[in-house]
Amino acid sequence: MSALDSTASTAPLTPARAEGANMAIAILALAGFVIVTTEFLIIGLLPAMARDLGISISTAGLLVTLFAFTVMLFGPPLTASLSHLNRKHVFIAIVLIFAASNALAALASNIWVLALARFIPALALPVFWGTASETAGVLAGPQRAGRAVAQIYLGISAAFLFGIPLGTVLSDAVGWRGAFWALAVLSLLMALLLWSCMPSMARTRKVRLAEQAKILTDVSFISNLLLSVVLFTAMFTAYTYLADTLERIAGVSSAWVGWWLMGFGAVGLIGNWLGGRYVDRSPLGSTVAFALLLALGMSASVPAAGSWPLLAVVLLVWGVAHTALFPICQIRVMKAAPQAQALAGTLNVSAANAGIGLGSIIGGMTIEHWGLGMIGYAATILAGLALLMAWITARVSKPIQS
Repeated sequence: MSALDSTASTAPLTPARAEGANMAIAILALAGFVIVTTEFLIIGLLPAMARDLGISISTAGLLVTLFAFTVMLFGPPLTASLSHLNRKHVFIAIVLIFAASNALAALASNIWVLALARFIPALALPVFWGTASETAGVLAGPQRAGRAVAQIYLGISAAFLFGIPLGTVLSDAVGWRGAFWALAVLSLLMALLLWSCMPSMARTRKVRLAEQAKILTDVSFISNLLLSVVLFTAMFTAYTYLADTLERIAGVSSAWVGWWLMGFGAVGLIGNWLGGRYVDRSPLGSTVAFALLLALGMSASVPAAGSWPLLAVVLLVWGVAHTALFPICQIRVMKAAPQAQALAGTLNVSAANAGIGLGSIIGGMTIEHWGLGMIGYAATILAGLALLMAWITARVSKPIQS
C-alpha cells in the first residue's frame, strides 16, 4: 500500500481534483528547482571555490562526492521513517533545512565548514524526492503517474536551465558566497509558498521499515536499481567537471561559462519532456535509447571543443539525454516496486547519488592521471557498461507495471 491513502489513486480524476493535483505538482516542481539548484550549483562554482579556498579542483570536487554519498546512505531509512507524516509539513521542513545550510555555506571560512553545509541538506534531499515522486504519482493516478513525476522533474530541468547557470553568472559578479546567500533567500520564499498554497495531506499508517524493505529481495528491483547507479556514474564522471572543461579545453571565459551551462539546461527541457512521454510506454527501452545518446554526446565533447558551433550541437545531444535520464530512472525503479513506491523512489535517489559520487571521484582521478581531455572518453566507457547492465536487467526482470 502506498504511504498515501490508496483511494487517491483510484478515485475519478474530477476537474476540481485535477486542478488541485496540478497545483500541488507545480509547487513541488518549484521546490525541486530550489533543491536541485542547491545540490548542483556547486559544480559551476568549483573553479572559483578552489581558488578562493586554496585547494585543488579535484579536492573541491569531493564536496560533490560528500553530498552524493550522504544521500545514498541516509536517504532510505529517513524516508521510510517519515513517509507516514503529513507531506506538507515534511516538505516545509526540508526547504527550511536547505535555507539554513545555504546560509552556512555562504559563511564558510574553510572546506570543513563548507562540507558540513553540504552534509546537512544531503540528509533531507532524498526524503523530498522519494515522497514527492510518490505524491505526484498518486495525485495524478496510475495512467498518468509517469508524466506527473516528469512534471516534478521539470524542477530539475529548470535548475539546469536557470538555477545553476544564473547562479554561476551571479557568482562571477558577486562571488560564490553571494550565490549561496541567494539560494538561502529562495529556500525561505519556497517555504512560505508551500505553507500558503500546498494542500495539507493527513497522516497515514506507518509501515515498518522491514516491511517496506522486502523490495530489496526482488532481483528485478535490485537490477533496475544497479542500472541507475551505473548510469549516473557515467553521467557525472563528465558533467561534474563540465565547467572546468568549458574553461580549459574549449577556451570559454569564466564570465561565459554560466551561459553555456544555461544552454545545456535549456535543451534539458526537451529531454525532460521526451523522458516523461516515453517512459510510461517502455521504461527500460527509453533508458537504453537515452543512454546511447548520452554516450554519443559525452564522447564527442572534447573532439568538438575546437569549434564552438559543433560543441553547441554536441552539448545539445548530451543535455537532452542527461536530463531525460533523471525522470526515466526514477519512474523505472518506482514501477519495479509498486507496493513501496516512496521507498523505491528514495532508493533510486540514493542509487543516483552513489553514481554521482562515484562519477566525481572517477572524473577527478581521470583528470589527475590522464588529463581533463580524457574525461569524456572515461564517461563513455561507463555509459557502455550501463548499456550492458540494461541488457542484464531485461533478462532478469519481470514486466514492469505501468
